[in-house]
Amino acid sequence: MNNIFVYIETENGKVADVSLELLTKGRELANTLGCKLEAIVIGHNLKGLEKELALYGADTVWVADDKELAPYRTMPHCAIVCGVFEQEKPQIALFGASSLGRDLGPRVSSALHSGLTADCTSLVVGDHEDTKGNKYKNLLYQIRPAFGGNIIATIINPDCRPQMATVREGVMKKEHASKPGTGEVKVIDHKKYLKDTDLAVKIVSRQIEERKLNIKGAQVIVSGGYGVGSKDNFKLLYELAEVLGGEVGASRAAVDAGFAEHARQVGQTGVTVRPKLYIACGISGQIQHTAGMDQSAMIISINTDPEAPVSKLADYVITGDLNEVIPKMIKYYRQNSK
Repeated sequence: MNNIFVYIETENGKVADVSLELLTKGRELANTLGCKLEAIVIGHNLKGLEKELALYGADTVWVADDKELAPYRTMPHCAIVCGVFEQEKPQIALFGASSLGRDLGPRVSSALHSGLTADCTSLVVGDHEDTKGNKYKNLLYQIRPAFGGNIIATIINPDCRPQMATVREGVMKKEHASKPGTGEVKVIDHKKYLKDTDLAVKIVSRQIEERKLNIKGAQVIVSGGYGVGSKDNFKLLYELAEVLGGEVGASRAAVDAGFAEHARQVGQTGVTVRPKLYIACGISGQIQHTAGMDQSAMIISINTDPEAPVSKLADYVITGDLNEVIPKMIKYYRQNSK
């Protein structure tokens, strides 16, 4: 009762990274609140997954395993999650802000009248006192950019449970718990939650195309903004990335201008990255972009404007024209690599 639940996404027996990231954060929150961390996984051929989930801190793993439940369909998964939540009454429920989580999370929230904060960039526990003097303890602070990224909003849900949030892949760290959970398996009697109409939609055929480009796992990213000037100038970024063994990223402004494809977009409306080195070229550093890269181990900014917001975030700031700076970086890196 009143524990933290994380919905686990799976595909062909593999747990999605975003689910493991949420377990890591969930374990931290559970330790703060002194409650258990529970995972709920729905699909087919799920035996043994509890061992992996336990490594990330799951105390309990609720499992609904049936060939009717894979691949994902909205209605049966929603009915089962709602049934378990109504029975167990969690205080917090977390979903990945993937295409699946963005479909399932709001439906569960609507059915349970609980409210939901989408695309959170941070989750912490804290207290709150409203204007009427009502005091609340141990609420979930659901933190995310708002109003086009111009402010950071902290959203709370004092009265309804569970407190629900979706979090994008890459925003939270993914790491084994210092003390693994027990991974106790609880089998869900899922048929009692399902109606015939929940299974009315059948999947006739299904095709998943692998992403041709995935910069999320790159250890070095050379990213360009509108200040790069043109698609032709982006060639310099590709050359530097090749020399450093990295990938090329872009801000939304650069993508909108046609300088780079959307798959390279870093930020609130793109991908979230955590490279060892992030080189921001001609990027002003608005919150829409920095929300997707501010957890980089080292940030270097190359910009003609020394007062650009990205300078406050960067470990090193190079003030100058990238058309002059980048060729020198390439030249000296090659010299020192011999």
